[in-house]
Order: sequence, then structure tokens, then C-alpha cells
Amino acid sequence: MLELSVQSVTVILLIIAGVTQGSVHEYSAKDDKFVRKGNAFVLHGGSEGIYSSPSRNSFIRFEKLTFRRPKEISNFSSGVVHAVLFEVDDRETIGGSAYGGQRSVCCTSDLAKLGVCKQGEIIHRQSTKNPGWPHVLGASFSADEETSMLPPRSIEITRTGMYNLYFIHCDPRIEQLVVEGKSIWKNPTGYLPGRMAPLMNFYGFMSLAFVLLGIFWFSQYARFWKEVLPLQNCVTLVITLGMFEMALWYFDYAEFNETGVRPTGITVWAVTFGTVKRTVSRLIILMVSMGYGVVRPTLGGLTKKVMILGVTFFVASEILELVENVGAISDLSGKARLFFVLPVALLDAFFVIWIFTSLSSTLNKLQARRMMVKLDIYRKFTNALAVAVLVSVGWICYELYFKSTDVYNEHWRNAWIIPAFWQVVSFSLLCVICALWAPSQTSMRYAYSEDGTDEFDKEDTLTLIKPSPLPMGDARSPDVRQVHGGDGLSNDESEEDKTE
Repeated sequence: MLELSVQSVTVILLIIAGVTQGSVHEYSAKDDKFVRKGNAFVLHGGSEGIYSSPSRNSFIRFEKLTFRRPKEISNFSSGVVHAVLFEVDDRETIGGSAYGGQRSVCCTSDLAKLGVCKQGEIIHRQSTKNPGWPHVLGASFSADEETSMLPPRSIEITRTGMYNLYFIHCDPRIEQLVVEGKSIWKNPTGYLPGRMAPLMNFYGFMSLAFVLLGIFWFSQYARFWKEVLPLQNCVTLVITLGMFEMALWYFDYAEFNETGVRPTGITVWAVTFGTVKRTVSRLIILMVSMGYGVVRPTLGGLTKKVMILGVTFFVASEILELVENVGAISDLSGKARLFFVLPVALLDAFFVIWIFTSLSSTLNKLQARRMMVKLDIYRKFTNALAVAVLVSVGWICYELYFKSTDVYNEHWRNAWIIPAFWQVVSFSLLCVICALWAPSQTSMRYAYSEDGTDEFDKEDTLTLIKPSPLPMGDARSPDVRQVHGGDGLSNDESEEDKTE
């Protein structure tokens, strides 16, 4: 069918586009191709949330935008290539229909007969909410010309919203048309996209939070370094990785905000540190749940399985994070992205099942051996972990609802909360672990002992066994009873007997 609703075009292309790579959108003949949608040929040029400010300038600027057609068809004039820029609330102003039929992006013969548009051009009308919008810029080809350039232009943004740019033409003879050049999108505070702008401040606060946690942990570590357990060394590694990760993300967004182009090197390091931290954190929680260093000295035959799970999770998570943060997500379709998300979700679910199964077994062992101090620690850890899992499941449901009801990215100003929430949950659980297993002069009470108990547990166990009081008549010692037994011993002799 030649006619296509502009709503369908917008939905499909926004799903494909996702979050763009940067505020400086560069177009090349190799990577950017027009796609046929109904009677129109469409190329997505970018979608970003932009804030307006009375004191600072926000704009979208086109630089050196050139449309190039094949040489073999350059001997005739062709239709116009349009750059269509509109705010998401004005999406209905693009396209039209004849006699109440399906909406079309390009003017059809029926609409041309009604005199509402010129056949072969884009159907659009002025917005009633935002005067002067949408902006439709055109570039046409003359005979014997292979290229057509759009004059440089800067469009000021005076209204906060989600803005979309599409390149559209209606001439099937130039189906192989390509676009070269770039568009620059700027917010009042810099080039960072609107939906990502709050994350720079968020990672700044998270960096400070990790520094404070690190000061507490490393001070305890330095004071009681002789009592440090292998588990506490692993926690130290996680805190160090977290500090580097938060700092790298902050510098990544700061550089992005300054230049408009995401710094690939910093992003790759931030992603890698984050992936290593998440992998090590999950492995630590799993080993603690198995009772490593508490009720068993080693993992035994499970070591290989744990390592395989950790390596698999690292690889899957690293690929997903690199695709989402380093590469241009607009190159991925919904099914392709699901291909990367699904393995990580399944591995996370497997981690959760294995952790709680192991915790149940460890709690039973501690209960049976009457290790009350360790049992109390493990119960607190289990409760904290259960709360974190329940909150995470609830947030996943909210995230699915948020994304399913925000088809046009109208709630882009709140989108930063979704990735920020997972960082907060991870940091909170790390704080709980630091509180429960902080280095101290009694750290060895958590360590494994060969006889199954330690002096701290013995004290707790002995207090449960209280000796029964002796009868009043038997309160005296046997020697005293013999003194009064009638054998005629004197008091002096009885004192000697008691002394003996």
C-alpha cells in the first residue's frame, strides 16, 4: 500500500532510533540509507529532548547537508528532498488524507486534485500549539546535477520538548539517494541530550557517595588489616571498581556535554569497569550465600561452575553495554536489541535462584551447628537481599509500563531515573554488605573453623545450657557431710579435712 500514516512512520522510526549517539549527528553515504515507508522514502536524522531557556540559547543547526543522487539519473530534474523538523506534540501536522482515508506523508493525486498540496511534495501544515512549527526545508535537483545542498541554517528552540528530524523525499527514481553532512543539537547547558543531562550530576553525586563509603571501609581496613578475611578483600575490590566507574561515567558525560560527541575511549573504560564490578558483586554474593569462608573453607567442585557463570555473565553484559553506550543504537532494531538483552536477563535470573537456594542451605547448616553469631549476620543479609530483589522486580514492572506507554518519548525528562535507579539499588546493597562485614577486631568470628565452631559461638551456645540448682540439703560439700556424720571428729580435724 502506498499510503502510510505518519503515526506509523514516527512509531517505527523512534523504535529503531532509540537514543542517538551524540548531539552532533553526522550523516554518511555508507551508513545512512533512505527506507521506503508507504509512498515516502524516509531517513531518520535524530531525536532529542531539548530544554528552552530565556537566558541561554538552545538550537538545532544544519551544516554542509548535501543530498547526492546516482550519476545515471542526473540528466533530468527531480522532486524536492525535505528536511522535516518537528516537536513530538506536532506530529499530526505532518501528512494528510483524502476523503477521510488513511494518512499519507507524500501528497497523492487525490489530495492534489483537492488543491491542498502539490503532488510529490510533503504534506504539512502549521501547528496551532507552537507557531512557526514544523520547519520543512527543501533542496531540489536541477538537470545534470548529482548533488543538492541545503543552505546552512540554525533554528532556535523556544519551547522545551522532544524534537525529531527526518529527511523525506517522494520520488521513486532517486531511491538510492544519500545524505552527507551533520546537524548539531544544543541544550542551554551544553551538547548533552536532554534525557541524559541529569545523569551528569547524578554520577557526580554517586562519585562522592563512593568516596565516602571508601573512606569508611579503607579506614577500617587499615586499622584491622591483620584481621581481614578474603571476603573483605573482595568487597574492597568492588568499592574500588565502583569509584572508578562513577568517576569515568561523570567524565564521559562531561566530555560529551562539552563537545557534542561521545568520547569512545572513556565510554569503553566506564562500561568495562562497570561490567567487572557487577560481575564481581554477583560472584561475591553467590559465594557468601554458599557459606564460603564461613561454613566451608573452599567451594570445592562448585568453583568451576561459579567461574563459568561469572565469565558468561561478563561477556554478555559487556556486549550489551558496549552496544548501548558506544555504538549508535539507531542501527539496532527492536528484535536485535532483544537479542542482547535476553541473555543478560536470563543469567541474572539464574544468579538469583542459585543465591537464594544456597542461602537456604547455609542458614540450615548454621542453625544445626548452633553458630548464632554467624546465623544472625546471615539472616540480616538474607533480608536485605530479599528486599533488593522485590524492589528490583517492582521497578522492572514499572520500567516496562513506562516504556510501553511512552511510545513517542514524551516523558523524556524522567527517562534518566531508570538507569539511575539500578545504580542506587546496587550501591545500597553494597552499603549493607559493608555494614555487616566491615573489618574489625572480631572479624575472625565470621571465619571458617575446622571444628565447626569458634569461641564466640561457644559462648552463645554455653549460655543456653544453664546448670540446675542443687537441693538445699546437698549444698554442702561431701567433706562437710562427713563431718556431721557422727564419726566423732573435732572441729579442728574437720578444718584439716576440708583443707585437704
